Amino acid sequence: MTLLDELAGLLGDDLLLDHDVRRSRARDSWPRSELDQWQGRLALPAAVAMPSTAQLVAETVRKCRAYGVPMIPRGAGSGCVGGVLASPDSVVIGTERLSGLRWLDPVDGLAAFGAGTMGIDAENRVREDGFTIGHWPQSIEISSVGGWVATRASGQYSTAYGNIEDIVYSVEAVLPDGSIYRSRPTPRASAGPDLRQLLLGSEGTLGIITEVTFSLRPLPEPGVRQAFHFEDMSAGIDAVRSVIVPGWRPPVVRLYDAGETRRHFRDHVPKGRCVAIFLHEGPPGHAELEAAAVAELCRAGGGEAADSGAVDHWFEHRNTVPTWTELFEQGLVADTIEVATGWRHLARLYTAVVEAISAVPTVIAATAHTSHAYQSGANLYFTFAAQPSDPDEYQSVYDACWTAAMGAATDSGAGIAHHHGIGRVRRPWMANEHGNAGIDVLRAVKAALDPQNLMNPGVLIPD
Repeated sequence: MTLLDELAGLLGDDLLLDHDVRRSRARDSWPRSELDQWQGRLALPAAVAMPSTAQLVAETVRKCRAYGVPMIPRGAGSGCVGGVLASPDSVVIGTERLSGLRWLDPVDGLAAFGAGTMGIDAENRVREDGFTIGHWPQSIEISSVGGWVATRASGQYSTAYGNIEDIVYSVEAVLPDGSIYRSRPTPRASAGPDLRQLLLGSEGTLGIITEVTFSLRPLPEPGVRQAFHFEDMSAGIDAVRSVIVPGWRPPVVRLYDAGETRRHFRDHVPKGRCVAIFLHEGPPGHAELEAAAVAELCRAGGGEAADSGAVDHWFEHRNTVPTWTELFEQGLVADTIEVATGWRHLARLYTAVVEAISAVPTVIAATAHTSHAYQSGANLYFTFAAQPSDPDEYQSVYDACWTAAMGAATDSGAGIAHHHGIGRVRRPWMANEHGNAGIDVLRAVKAALDPQNLMNPGVLIPD
């Protein structure tokens, strides 16, 4: 009897062997993988398993382990750094059928969802009871709640509501040996290291998330929107810092450089200026008070009020982006790269990375914005586009842009990833992030939990 025979006996119709299904689940949304598919180089898994319970996930893992077969955990496939990439001998284990609300407690403000629940479905469900999860990644309509945890994601409202690690209350996961781990649902514990943190950001290398419990917030009052434009990124960064450091926390704080301002807000902001947009919301009276204080600080920093339609425009189009394949077909290679650093170095980091990417031959655009702000720093979210004349050069140009950006970021002392994770694209720079001692710890944990290196091999942890 083969592994596929045993999985068929366990899962029945939830073991999928169809070519189109295997093709659609073989990767995530990493541009490199999409380029491979576009150019006919994408490998397909041997099968796609879709267990509908944590117990079936555990049985599937145990069977794959017994046969020494690589397992590729997959949520909705919205990741963009190569966290999901099948090999011909692997089995993709999807979480799509682990979906829906498990329970909701309005007194404690908690809700548990199957890991395969789509983000927008989870948010809409808790809204029926007057709550919000507060996590709004750009991918909310195409990402799963388990994927949020596995990639240590961040949402557009993070400045006020926190990132996923601040919103997750407890998790359930199947570990590489097929055992099921569930963290205790408690608001805080002083019981040794927080084992949830091994799973948050583990990208399927240490376990498969099967259930997530969120700490909810009451739905806020209707918000106040405003925007200000500045002479350059340095002035805008100083203004955003002047807002955050005293303790103001608008859920949405986004500062765009002149190139992105022109691209996204040309009808609302004068050419050559950098725009900052804000959303203020919260309990009664909070939004108006905060908006007034932020407006005063922005004006003191040289900002001029912009058409509030700029913020409305952003809300209307914030999740509208072309596919990578659409860009390939136009002769373009593009991607986004997000990093983070302290306030002191943010403007210098912006200049260094833009200049480094711009120096790569055939690059036609390198721009950035900051979208997540903290007491002691912020992120920068870069976008590049190149126009190689030969499709055979797409891959090398793409790699050169990433190498330039990561080199400039690490030289500037920045963190190599803010919210997209590591996957395969950032693995070469993990030692810059954690140091050799940190990499040794990651390898030791992986070896202890997954000694055969069967769960998502090739992701996150350098060889």
